[in-house]
Amino acid sequence: MWLRITLPAAVVTLAVLVGFAVLAGRGLGPLRLASADAELGAALGPAGAAVSAGRPPAPVDGMVVRVLDTAGAPVDGGGPVPGLGQGEVRALKAGTSVHSGAMAWRGTVVPAPDGSLRLVVAGTGLVGLDSAVRTGSTWLLWAALVGAVLAAIATWFVVRMALRPVERMRRSLRALPPGERLPVPRAHDELRALAEDFNALLARQEESSRRLRRFTGDAAHELRSPVASIRVQAEVAVANPDPELAQETLADVLDEAERLSALLDQLLALARSDAGEVPPAEPVELVTEARDAVARMPAGAPPARVNGVVGSAWAHAAHAEVELVLNNLLRNACRYARSQIVVSVVPGRSSVRVVVDDDGPGVPPEHRDRVFDRFYRVADDRSRSSGGSGLGLAMVAEAVRRRGGRVTVGESPEGGARFQVTWRRAGNVSAS
Repeated sequence: MWLRITLPAAVVTLAVLVGFAVLAGRGLGPLRLASADAELGAALGPAGAAVSAGRPPAPVDGMVVRVLDTAGAPVDGGGPVPGLGQGEVRALKAGTSVHSGAMAWRGTVVPAPDGSLRLVVAGTGLVGLDSAVRTGSTWLLWAALVGAVLAAIATWFVVRMALRPVERMRRSLRALPPGERLPVPRAHDELRALAEDFNALLARQEESSRRLRRFTGDAAHELRSPVASIRVQAEVAVANPDPELAQETLADVLDEAERLSALLDQLLALARSDAGEVPPAEPVELVTEARDAVARMPAGAPPARVNGVVGSAWAHAAHAEVELVLNNLLRNACRYARSQIVVSVVPGRSSVRVVVDDDGPGVPPEHRDRVFDRFYRVADDRSRSSGGSGLGLAMVAEAVRRRGGRVTVGESPEGGARFQVTWRRAGNVSAS
């Protein structure tokens, strides 16, 4: 990581510094000329004042000061000024700087005491300007290169120092014993947040592993019972060739096989849910689904009815999920109800509720928080086995919760259990 940070930083720094060096190098010549013009302008003031007063201009170190007429001819007794032709003279009279050869000139027109006009010019040499510009540009480029190298070294050092706590955290993570957590830094910075996220991830992984071990053990325990029963009954049928006994044994084997098949289907459904396989949601009409679920109840089940619902109620779910939830809730109610089962569909503004009531023994309050856990079964108050696998209500809770709904259990007005499922109402379908 330090290389991925240092290299781009060095390249960007080099590009910026080289750009500044090139711009600065191009500005050296104009800067030198502007400086010379400023100094010449400063010297012209006293020189023009002296000529206006009838005195010769005072000499200035490093400059040439001459007095000319308006045609450019010398009037100070000196020789002709080299490099000043008629064009340059006109520019100087207009107050424009002139760069002629290796000299820079500026001029000003002042009146002499006799009333004539005089052109006072001041010039300075520009010898070595081009060489100085080239040399300065070269030094600026070298300075940019050295600066980029120093910036790369500083970036590398800072990044290595900044990543040192991350490296320590990585080594701690490698040597972390099971069940332990990373130490959280005291500073409230990104490293603290990273350590906290790591610890949360470790907690989730341990919880997933614990649930997987428990699920595997419970599934193996539940599968062992029907498989052992089928094996024992098959051995009895083989050892006793009596046709009537064999027929009775085959019926028992069929019952156990159906129980085993249902258990495997439930386990596969939970496994697909744990893997994140969620069918797409769509509007599902709950009143029709509730009536169909009641019609699917097995023969000999307690009487069940859909409580007087008028119109329709649409939920945001999947058809298969709603069917699974209603089938399991009614199957659970069948095991415990004494004389009746009542299904109610209650539409609301933003949600739709399905309520299943029975008149059985109900669910004791101490078991209501765990009744939706996998393989958890409440002891039957009537002292007989319910025949369930402990997965039906767990599948109900899983199907409802992954759609953002909730499922609860309480006491029914008939004295039994009341299971209440709440789904989000489908927003694109209105109840009739």
